Amino acid sequence: MASNQRPPDAGTRPTPGMILDRLARGATRAERITHTEHLPPRIGSHADWPEQIRPEVIAAIHSAGIERPWAHQARTSEHALRGESVVVATGTASGKSLAYLAPVLSTLLDGSEAPNGRGATALYLAPTKALAADQRRAVREIAAPLGSAIRPAVYDGDTPVEEREWVRQYGNYVLTNPDMLHRGILPAHHRWSSFLRALRYVVIDECHSYRGVFGSHVAQIIRRLRRICARYGSDPVFLLASATAAKPAEAATRLTGLPVVEITEDTSPRGELVFALWEPPLTELHGEQGAPVRRTATAETADLLTDLAVQGVRTVAFVRSRRGAELIALIAQERLGEVDRSLPARVAAYRGGYLPEERRALERALHNGDLLGLAATTALELGVDVSGLDAVVIAGYPGTRASLWQQAGRAGRSGQGALAILVARDDPLDTFLVHHPEALFDQPVESTVLDPDNPYVLAPHLCAAAAEIPLTEADFPLFGPAAAGLMPQLQAAGLLRRRATAWHWTRRERAADLADIRGQGGSPVQIVEAGTGRLLGTVDAGAAHTTVHDGAVHLHQGRTYVVKHLDLEDDVALVEEANPPYSTTARDTTAISILETDTEIPWGDARLCFGSVEVTNQVVSFLRRKLITGEVLGETKLDLPPRTLRTRAVWWTVTEDQLDAARVNPEQLGGALHAAEHASIGMLPLFATCDRWDIGGVSIPLHPDTLLPTVFVYDGHPGGAGFAERAFHTAADWLTATRQAIASCECEAGCPSCIQSPKCGNGNDPLHKRGAIRLLGELLRGAPAEAPEEQDDAEERKEPTEPNQPGDAGAGEGPEEPRA
Repeated sequence: MASNQRPPDAGTRPTPGMILDRLARGATRAERITHTEHLPPRIGSHADWPEQIRPEVIAAIHSAGIERPWAHQARTSEHALRGESVVVATGTASGKSLAYLAPVLSTLLDGSEAPNGRGATALYLAPTKALAADQRRAVREIAAPLGSAIRPAVYDGDTPVEEREWVRQYGNYVLTNPDMLHRGILPAHHRWSSFLRALRYVVIDECHSYRGVFGSHVAQIIRRLRRICARYGSDPVFLLASATAAKPAEAATRLTGLPVVEITEDTSPRGELVFALWEPPLTELHGEQGAPVRRTATAETADLLTDLAVQGVRTVAFVRSRRGAELIALIAQERLGEVDRSLPARVAAYRGGYLPEERRALERALHNGDLLGLAATTALELGVDVSGLDAVVIAGYPGTRASLWQQAGRAGRSGQGALAILVARDDPLDTFLVHHPEALFDQPVESTVLDPDNPYVLAPHLCAAAAEIPLTEADFPLFGPAAAGLMPQLQAAGLLRRRATAWHWTRRERAADLADIRGQGGSPVQIVEAGTGRLLGTVDAGAAHTTVHDGAVHLHQGRTYVVKHLDLEDDVALVEEANPPYSTTARDTTAISILETDTEIPWGDARLCFGSVEVTNQVVSFLRRKLITGEVLGETKLDLPPRTLRTRAVWWTVTEDQLDAARVNPEQLGGALHAAEHASIGMLPLFATCDRWDIGGVSIPLHPDTLLPTVFVYDGHPGGAGFAERAFHTAADWLTATRQAIASCECEAGCPSCIQSPKCGNGNDPLHKRGAIRLLGELLRGAPAEAPEEQDDAEERKEPTEPNQPGDAGAGEGPEEPRA
């Protein structure tokens, strides 16, 4: 909220370039910097608030220290006041909150003066409870001069029962999350009737986070909200805010089902940003098949955080896991203690699982300089306003360019210059990026991928909608073209019953419970402490085999546990607290069959295809890896049942003539296909908003359905998540980048930086690096001049969702959770 204020005097603060120069001192430090990007400062551009904004609201904004809005804030407000849904997609700290708050507060103030009725209301949706709580504080601060006319209230799972009735009756700016809207508000819409009848605005913050299967669920929840609002006579305007995103209006339209105007020109000022790409050095250790192993991003980030703290540079290090955040903070504290006994107390960890007051205390301490460094999970990425930072260190590519810039944007939020460092993990995508900086700095951020028509997503929401208000044929266009075709199936399953012209939910259980919007379906597995019987939490059924198998290391609120037994019949994982010096990674094997080919495109003699597949996956073992070095300590076999998944996949085939042209003989073929599959899975997150752990792959020298050598990459979610579809539409660029990633790696025969996978069920054998390079080169020679996306009619295009990685009993890798 303070982004329009004047930046503080930088004084003697060192420049980002000076900070980086100090970090690069030493025998090998400078060699680790593969690229440095300098983003120059930008001057802001002001405008005037629209005339419709109440003068009292403008005065309240002035009292917060903001004299005039940036031009993009004023334009966003104009669209909102005209009743047009709008998405503001500008950079971090560009004042997006104020862009939607000004028209919302003005409208609520108008409504508070209505002679009859409740007056106007607004609903705010955040992907996390923490962000909603932060926004309530921001709204209270800026709206304080407006008195009781603005009544912001959080309504989520933490809201005490005694407060909930007050929120329903009197709150006019209700902040919640999609989960509570789905389970608490929409099923009880009769109790919210006065609020919904007066609903003027729905704010969807951080809307780029609604992607994949989760985003598809949220899209259907929003359609249910619109349907209920229409029943009560309201037609709210949707105001969306996002980190800079590709095609934000298109993504927002898919999310809401409404036409949306986009505001993408960022007119706020920005300080200089120096962005360094950093590759850890090779170690003396050797991994599978004798491959060289790099120093881990965890250890390298701990060193950088230590050195930055010694310099007095306020820094946040972003880490992918809670355990990693705790570990980096601990290592930095130990090393700082060797320099100065007062320094360890000035570095801490910040992650989900902390109490809100603990998080606020850490934010204050970092802001005022008491803390010099935080090792944080993405709990600090979204929306939390931590200004005054000098540097950000990112331990491993976070999966999307949108998240990368979101995290880098935490530094320099008061307008001063900032340093950002991306530390590469030993993985194909990270290695590719630090050696191909143009893929980060010369490309727009990704399109948000979601598929509301996924039948596995749509079906439970049709049931929930019928339980809220009986469904009629007139409702089908709202829910999408697949809705009508699902109704007979839902009737046959006994989930809906047709009476006259409407379908009714007739079961006693809650229809909303059918949709697990953040999971993958099935009964969640309860994690229980064996000695006490205490319930620690749950894990989605789809992730249980890979995350809570016997022997798995499980992290819960900063404590480490080892799974003693996974009981699949009772859906319980018994754990004991422990402190093992290793993490665990599950490995699996996969077989795949083609159910239906939707599209097939010739690439010379090769074929590129997209369609539906059935995947049979079995977790067969797990690896134990040292926490700091990543060195493999051993492998333990597991005896878990196979699971099947019907999903969407992209696949390509090659002919015997192409194999001859690529000089890939039968002995090399399995390894070449396997290596290409691993590398392509590792590279796909660069082209689709997914994580490599969301997609799977299989490579087979002679597939029974194609009768040719075939490589598959599939979505690791029932019905598909859109990632494989995105891969199909960007196949030429995706596979070109895959070949470059393999060819540019300095290893001789393959390593974790190019073709090895941490979850390969075959122990990364066979792999043939040179064969994969030649095979992909031959495949790409036949790629059409026009990409499949350009050949398709624009009306028929769909954005993709999220993939995962398995392999057949011979080669491949499957979807699973990231390792701790």
